[in-house]
Amino acid sequence: MDFQKELINLLKRETKLKEIKLEIPHDTRLGDFAFPCFELSKEKKKSPFLISQELAKSIKKPIFISQIISNGPYLNFFLDINKFAQETLNKIQIKKQDYGKFVKKEKVMVEFSQANTHKAFHVGHVRGTSLGESISRIIEFSGSKIIRANYQGDTGMHVAKWIWCYTKYHPKEKIISDEKWIASIYVDAVKRLVENPELQIEVDKINENLYKKDNKKLNELWSRTRKLSLNSFEKIYKELNTRFDFYFFESRVEKRGKEIANELVRKKLAKISEGATIIELEKYGLGVWVLLRKDGTILYSSKDLALAEQKFNKLNINKSIYVVGAEQRLHVNQLFKTLELMKFKYAKNCYYIPVSEVRLPTGKMSSRTGDNIIYSDFIKDVKNYAKSEITKREKLNKTELEKRSLAISISAIKYSMLKQNPNHTIIFNKEESLNFEGNTGPYLLYSYARAKSILDKSKNKKVRFKIIKIEDNERELINLLSSFPNVVLNAYNNLSPNIIANYAHEISQKFNEFYHSNKVIGTKEEAFRLALVESFSIVLKNSLYLLGINTIEKM
Repeated sequence: MDFQKELINLLKRETKLKEIKLEIPHDTRLGDFAFPCFELSKEKKKSPFLISQELAKSIKKPIFISQIISNGPYLNFFLDINKFAQETLNKIQIKKQDYGKFVKKEKVMVEFSQANTHKAFHVGHVRGTSLGESISRIIEFSGSKIIRANYQGDTGMHVAKWIWCYTKYHPKEKIISDEKWIASIYVDAVKRLVENPELQIEVDKINENLYKKDNKKLNELWSRTRKLSLNSFEKIYKELNTRFDFYFFESRVEKRGKEIANELVRKKLAKISEGATIIELEKYGLGVWVLLRKDGTILYSSKDLALAEQKFNKLNINKSIYVVGAEQRLHVNQLFKTLELMKFKYAKNCYYIPVSEVRLPTGKMSSRTGDNIIYSDFIKDVKNYAKSEITKREKLNKTELEKRSLAISISAIKYSMLKQNPNHTIIFNKEESLNFEGNTGPYLLYSYARAKSILDKSKNKKVRFKIIKIEDNERELINLLSSFPNVVLNAYNNLSPNIIANYAHEISQKFNEFYHSNKVIGTKEEAFRLALVESFSIVLKNSLYLLGINTIEKM
């Protein structure tokens, strides 16, 4: 029996509400579940205190409930804790990696990462990549079909700047697949153009040639350096436990984008203004959106219109989720409004998740100025710190040390990005993120490894267990473990991995409190407590999986 589901159904029948939101009191003396009566108060025009008292008297107590108490505006339910614990732990151990799954049959595309070729992959990209992967896993966990898409800028002004700078100032340098070297050319280009703005004419000419594809030498250089950039990104995606089903490139939607821009002019949704093709969106508070430059070269705007068309018409998806930087908010809103004005059939099926910046303690990062953390440097620093912490505890061979330090480093980086609301700016602090205690990725891995260590040490392999008495800290942990399916559903409905992250930290805290207070092995409660430890390890592993973080057996 799913006690929580049964309780929700009971309250639906009693209150006639379509949706019931249960809360778990922090103090078990207040009950196992609490139902807030505020929503009923608006409907019935009574105080939530009075409604709570009336429901406490009118609800017929089911067999799995030991007590129903009115507590101010809340209706508190006390479960038959032995039955509840037995049912919860059995369910987790039977379902294992499927515990928490539900059924939502959709075909959803999540577009994320969007690292441009010829530029650096920095810490800011890690946030969008980690967020997109986690959202993909949460939706996938629901049974929906997920298409992970990466839309990368492999053409445009940034590429023209890179090629201009390389051919003009660095032609004798060997072209290598090194993100630091590739990024350095782009940074140099920006600095030179700031010092001598008149040189932009030369860049514009290269951009035009690249668009027309009429210069063989430039085309070959573009193709070669583009491939090296993409190869360097793939190594990073592998380390970040991320993969993509589709790679969209700006170069492949340019033609259709220009056609759409011209079609919008013919339909009088867009117009020619001072030689450029624009669409006026001022009356919607969205300013002017430029589709084509005066010289006819295409901008992101038209390419994004072509991309939206390709996503829905060619891949037959139900929903497209854009995980894009918050600084692009105006651009994305202009895109969605234009799709609506075009009467694009799927305009309302596009959703935007803005990703705010990752900043250093010293300030804002920028791939233009070079004031950022290049991923390769960053992961190296983090891994070295992790190695030093590991070697304080245990002597490992080089291979195992490398493997373990990478897992810990990725957990530290990804968790620090995902535990916060994606719309909040992050000030990234390496020392805090790598702390083996507190609200960090390494702390969660440590909690998991501790649970596995207890299970490995036990000689008791019984599947069945008998509950003699349940301590308060055991009860609190069981309550939290039982709520995992609702936590996943909440994260799905809000597309918010931080809900999963905060939950993972909460159950880890409760587990460690339990572990410090209760001996497991060699007690008369050993079988029950081992089941509790194993259930915790399963739920935490599922939570970390949804965050895109791999567990390790030892720290």
